Amino acid sequence: MTVQPATLSSAQAIVDGLLRNGIHTLFGIPGVHTYQLFEALYERREEIRFVGTRHEQGAAYMAYGYAKSTGLPAAYTCVPGPGVLNTTAALCTAYAGNAPVLCVTSEIPSNEIGQGHGILHELPDQLRTLKSLTKWSGRINHPTEAHGVVNEAFQHMLGGRRGPVAIECPWDTLGQSAALFPVGPIAPPPAAPPDPAGIARAATLIAAAKNPLIMVGSGAIGARAEVNALAELLQCPATSHRSGRGIVGDDTPHGLNCAAAYDYWLGCDVLIAIGTRMELQFLRWRKFPENLKIVRIDIDPREMVRRKADVGLITDAQAGTAALLAALVPLVPPRAARTAEFAALKQASRAKYAASVQPQVGYLDVIREVLPRDGLFVEEICQMGFTARFAFPVYAPNTYISCAYQDNLGFGYMTALGVKFAHPDKAVVSINGDGGFMFGVQELATAVQHGINVVALVFNNRSFGNVVRDQQFAFKGHHIGDRLVNPDFTALARSFGALAFTVRSPEELRPALTEALAANAPVLIEVLGEPGSEGSPWPFLHPWATY
Repeated sequence: MTVQPATLSSAQAIVDGLLRNGIHTLFGIPGVHTYQLFEALYERREEIRFVGTRHEQGAAYMAYGYAKSTGLPAAYTCVPGPGVLNTTAALCTAYAGNAPVLCVTSEIPSNEIGQGHGILHELPDQLRTLKSLTKWSGRINHPTEAHGVVNEAFQHMLGGRRGPVAIECPWDTLGQSAALFPVGPIAPPPAAPPDPAGIARAATLIAAAKNPLIMVGSGAIGARAEVNALAELLQCPATSHRSGRGIVGDDTPHGLNCAAAYDYWLGCDVLIAIGTRMELQFLRWRKFPENLKIVRIDIDPREMVRRKADVGLITDAQAGTAALLAALVPLVPPRAARTAEFAALKQASRAKYAASVQPQVGYLDVIREVLPRDGLFVEEICQMGFTARFAFPVYAPNTYISCAYQDNLGFGYMTALGVKFAHPDKAVVSINGDGGFMFGVQELATAVQHGINVVALVFNNRSFGNVVRDQQFAFKGHHIGDRLVNPDFTALARSFGALAFTVRSPEELRPALTEALAANAPVLIEVLGEPGSEGSPWPFLHPWATY
């Protein structure tokens, strides 16, 4: 049977390409430059759901949360110029977090691009701007290019080290039509197989180690079983900082949070870094053991230049770790269990931070107690978020959602909405400082409108807490710009149609959070505090520094 072409506009071909590549949800805001795209979405509304947000940044962060919590590609749309620029913080976060996020935007009319005539939403060079922020960006110049550009975007997004990509299509081109043959998705090229010689060198080095340490990042999520088997074989601990949390669960014998792992690190002789930039070791711990050897497994060859290793294996984390395990089994005789030793490290570390980082640890203990084991926790750049990186136990990958190395204030609540949209049957808790929450407070309307039932905790100390501490201790108490005047958060949430509670202690949080999760509705819990009242988490995140 001969396949016949179909007459499609560029906009229709884009929507068709999204569907063929597995996108069934699109976050965003319509505008005049994208009306043709929205007409195409309307035609396929039974197949792809549009979630309208109250700010372009919210749309992009929701796509990030969807992608980061599922490992699946996610997409958002916005108008060009200021619309695109409003999403760039989220694109930076997706780039840092290796999240497969697609931006679909428009452009000014094709004949006006680069002319500088002052056309509505014109940027000097939008495509170049997008290329500087993403793994890949491309333009659809004619409907006949649409399927190919969409497929190329997904190839780049999902191939090798994952990351965000962008597609732009000029205003006039979106509505142009041509006869097009259907084009299915094209799989990204496979990762390079593990190098046998490199595996052999790595296995020899690791087998001789007395105190190896495994460090995992988000690149190791697909290798969870292999990483845990490697820790068991070597009787060594595994740690992570943010994105790798839960690959080796904190409730397993070998899972050490980054605070508990530091003392062990000082006596480490081989670091096995899998799918990680090693930010924890190079930027946060900084103090290196003498004669340390490093073995790296990473799909991105650039990582071997950025942080050199004694043995660098450029391959997929699962394939590389499996090959390393196979090579180690004949070299490593059964080793005595070190469970008691690692448990003692955990207990000693817990005693230190539970005594000094309050009330954060007390609140996190309650959240962990009430949140179901498979619930998802979205951090934020605030005192609670910093503390959670070591004091909130994580049991499975993709259940602790962070903003990776960007540490961008205000990402949390908007991201949590995307997380919840991807996991409607799981509990999602978003923790926020009062300052960061105000970056995305308008998305309470989105949560209520679309029934996105996130429970948001807003820790209101009427300040930027970290700024208060830094100005107090590093700048002689010269406080400027650190204090905040806030709305009545519970009244504000109720005005949107959300449920709201106010609590003042971990003990009061327990029943409020239990009720909030049972309500299956958008909820805000305001947690009252005072400026500068929190214990510092930084001795456990930057132990090299003096506080």
